[in-house]
Amino acid sequence: MRVSVFGLGYVGCVTAACLAKAGHAVVGVDVNAEKVAMINSATSPIVEPGLPELLREVVGAGRLRATTSSDQAVAESDLSLICVGTPSRSNGRIDVDAVVRTGQSIGQAVRKHAEPHTVVLRSTVLPGTAEQYLVPALLAGAGGRAATRVAVNPEFMREGSSLNDFSRPPLTLVGCGDPATASLLRLLYESVQAPFVHTSIRTAEMVKYAANAFHALKVCFANEVADVCAALGADGAEVMRVFAMDRKLNVSEAYLRPGFAFGGSCLPKDLRALLYAARAADVSVPLLASVLPSNEGQVRRGVDAVLASRRQRIGVVGLSFKAGTDDLRESPMVALVETLIGKGCDVRILDRNVSMARLVGANRRYIEEEIPHIASLMCASAEALLAHAEVIVIGNACEDATEVLAAARPEHLTVDLTRGQAGRSGSRSSAGS
Repeated sequence: MRVSVFGLGYVGCVTAACLAKAGHAVVGVDVNAEKVAMINSATSPIVEPGLPELLREVVGAGRLRATTSSDQAVAESDLSLICVGTPSRSNGRIDVDAVVRTGQSIGQAVRKHAEPHTVVLRSTVLPGTAEQYLVPALLAGAGGRAATRVAVNPEFMREGSSLNDFSRPPLTLVGCGDPATASLLRLLYESVQAPFVHTSIRTAEMVKYAANAFHALKVCFANEVADVCAALGADGAEVMRVFAMDRKLNVSEAYLRPGFAFGGSCLPKDLRALLYAARAADVSVPLLASVLPSNEGQVRRGVDAVLASRRQRIGVVGLSFKAGTDDLRESPMVALVETLIGKGCDVRILDRNVSMARLVGANRRYIEEEIPHIASLMCASAEALLAHAEVIVIGNACEDATEVLAAARPEHLTVDLTRGQAGRSGSRSSAGS
């Protein structure tokens, strides 16, 4: 395949060299003539292990060259990858000027040719960037002629190991609405050893941010845990080594499904204990200290969503802290129900596990001593709940929720705190142990 790579910075250089290594005919494009000359002389403009040798191989074989001419590059390629920088401005907003300029330049080049051209945005951009900036730039350059197909293809490379990361990434992610474009990119990356994931453009744009935010979170988490370990006489490195051995919960997709707030007998209690120990040892742990307030914020958002309906009769499905249990300890749904009652709402609740617990005594003492006023609001069936409710609040992805949603009438307003998990098998709405 003939490929043009716009932007010969870190991502562009590695991408161009690796695609040339895979057998594609690649032309790199940059406004910086010095970078172009370095590539053409098989000299790496960046420091990256293995890249100088790879450039000598692919440039020497005639599979990679560089130019400052967008027209020439587009004329000689079937597909263009945009790898320009998107730096952060002082207020945190990303600067997409280079994306816009490159889009206009490609559009102008495409305008001179009859064949449609595929443009792939590989730069890291926020959701909506391709739609709001790149597509208009391409159209402006092409004089309004829709001669391009657009896709988003974020990279997952780390400096220092990028050549291996390019060949063996966790996944090849492509966002586009056109199956033909997805097939073209599947062909482009056929030598890459990774699952090919085709999704929407905005999802593809956001995944890179989710990944990098989580990586940053992990660095701070490990450092704060190590700080507490040092203060308490534990070996922080050994703690995290053992922690990372758990691939079932600790290093996995567990708890990474959006839903409602966490609760139960473990997470809140243990986090508070850790924060207390850190304070007692005079150790600052701002990341860990922000977790409980963030969790409480989810409860407030849930309450606000219900109150925004301006309806009084509320039917809540799921009272336990997560589906499949009768445990009400620190359940965010209990907190939500108590707040709604305090705001004057007329609440009824359906949770068959909790109703059974009230009868057989698994949580009977807690229910009778701590929340007797809530216990009296329990319904025996979905029909009874629906007969009362104007608003249905789904708190757990449980069988009760499935039954209620199936029987709900058009006049019922639904507030799904599980973010749609109630309609997906094998999902859970609230984390806990």
